[in-house]
Amino acid sequence: MAKVIPGRYAAEIEGPFVVFIIGMRINRFFAFHKWIPVAKAMGPMVKELYQNPEIGFISTEFFLNWRGITLLQYWRSYEQLEKYARGGIHLDAWKKFNKSVGTDGTVGIYHETYMIHPGQYECIYGNMPKFGLAKAGTHIQAVGNMETSRRRMGGDNNPAVPTPVNPK
Repeated sequence: MAKVIPGRYAAEIEGPFVVFIIGMRINRFFAFHKWIPVAKAMGPMVKELYQNPEIGFISTEFFLNWRGITLLQYWRSYEQLEKYARGGIHLDAWKKFNKSVGTDGTVGIYHETYMIHPGQYECIYGNMPKFGLAKAGTHIQAVGNMETSRRRMGGDNNPAVPTPVNPK
């Protein structure tokens, strides 16, 4: 289990980056022969990404829900993500999916892609292990300019809104 880091932390990452959410949804639970191969294809792809940082992949978080799996990924650029999607293990998995599942409705797949520019994101982590952007980028204490959401987004605090205090 990841080590919990007490306190309030934020994250920074240099330059623009991409947030990529990808996953699968089991639409027909008893069609095991359809969705198990889709689920099993994710592990080798993630392993390939971590073993080849020059691809542009930075980090991933893995989530299970009762109908499927979601991966939250961070990439250096959209171009690198797109290049990966068109080759390697992913392309083989995509071809297998289209051949075995296609549009029969047994398994759903999805992705969302967000291109993030410097100063266009903010995050906070309280009493958490390094997670998400803090794992992908730099994990920093949420003090000073990183203390509030507005400050993390590059603005000033509204004096009418009290600043939270971090109890000792």
